[in-house]
Amino acid sequence: MENSSQESHLRSDTSITYESPYPLYAMALSSTPSRTNLDHQRIALGSFIEDYANRIDIISFDPETLSIKTHPTLSFDHPYPPTKLMFQPNRKSPSSFSSDLLASSGDYIRLWEVRESSIEPLSVLNNSKTSEFCAPLTSFDWNDVEPNRIGTSSIDTTCTIWDIEKGIVETQLIAHDKEVYDIAWGEARVFASVSADGSVRIFDLRDKEHSTIIYESPQPDTPLLRLAWNKQDLRYMATTLMDSNKVVILDIRSPTMPVAELERHRASVNAIAWAPQSSKHICSAGDDTQALIWELPTLAGPNGIDPLSVYSAGSEINQLQWSAAQPDWIAIAFSNKMQLLKV
Repeated sequence: MENSSQESHLRSDTSITYESPYPLYAMALSSTPSRTNLDHQRIALGSFIEDYANRIDIISFDPETLSIKTHPTLSFDHPYPPTKLMFQPNRKSPSSFSSDLLASSGDYIRLWEVRESSIEPLSVLNNSKTSEFCAPLTSFDWNDVEPNRIGTSSIDTTCTIWDIEKGIVETQLIAHDKEVYDIAWGEARVFASVSADGSVRIFDLRDKEHSTIIYESPQPDTPLLRLAWNKQDLRYMATTLMDSNKVVILDIRSPTMPVAELERHRASVNAIAWAPQSSKHICSAGDDTQALIWELPTLAGPNGIDPLSVYSAGSEINQLQWSAAQPDWIAIAFSNKMQLLKV
C-alpha cells in the first residue's frame, strides 16, 4: 500500500465480483491457502434470509487468474442467518492438513470441517440450561494464540469462553448491563467486548472478577456494535456506534479519550477491519456504499482525518474482511454480492 496523502480511488479493474442467489451478510476468509491448491483462498459466505432455512457457501479465489470458483458440494444448510463466520486461524497441525475448520454463530456455535469436496458437521456448542430456548449469539472470536478457544457474545449480557477441543465451557461472564454485540481477543487470555450499554470492556481470564472500561459512548446508552483489536499493535482497538458515521480509535493505555475519530463516512458504519500485515491501516465500510482505508496516526487537518483511499460499491456495504492469507485483498459484501478489492 503506497503511503500518499492524496486520496486514491481504488480502480474497478482491481475488483472481482461474485453474485449469490441470496442476500449476504456473514463472510470469512481462510487464514491459510487452500490445501489442495496453495494459491487459492477459501471464502465462506452466509445468507441473510429472515427465516429458519439459510445457507453457507464455500467458494475459492485465485489471485493469479483473478477468478472465483464455486463448489456445489461445499454448500450447506444453516439454521437462521449466521451472525458471523470464521475459519480457524493459524492452523498448523499437519494431521488435519487436508481440511479447514469453520465456525458459525446464530442460535449456537457450530463447527464444520470443510474437506475437499464435502462438509462434515463436527459439533454444536450449546450452553443453554433449558433445552427449549437459547439466547442468540451476536458474534464470536477465535483465539489466534490458542486456537482451541472461542469466545462468544450474546444478547443475554454474557460472554462465554469455550474449549472447542473438549467441547466444554471454560468460563461464562456477565460482561455488560445490556446485550453484548461483539467480542475480540487481544492475547491468549485477554478479550474485549462491546455492548448496548455503550461501553468497551477488557477482561482477563486470570482475574474474572474484574473488567476495565476503556471507553463509553458520549451519549449515554448509545450502543456500540463492532469491535476490532489491532493484532499488529495491541495498544489499539476500533469500535463503531449504532447509527453513527464514526469509527472510534482507542488506545488502551489512555482510557476514555479516543486517540482518533474517523468521520468521513456519510452514513452509518457497519464494519471495520485492521490490516493483517500493518499496524497503521484500517478499513471501514458502511451504508454510504463506501469502503474507506485509513492510515494512522495521521495528523488531523482542520476538518479531521481524511482516508487514504475510497472505494464505492453498488449499495450499502454490510460486511468487510481483510485477507490475512492475501493481504493485498479486501472482501466486502453488499446486497447479494461479494466483491474482492485489490488494495
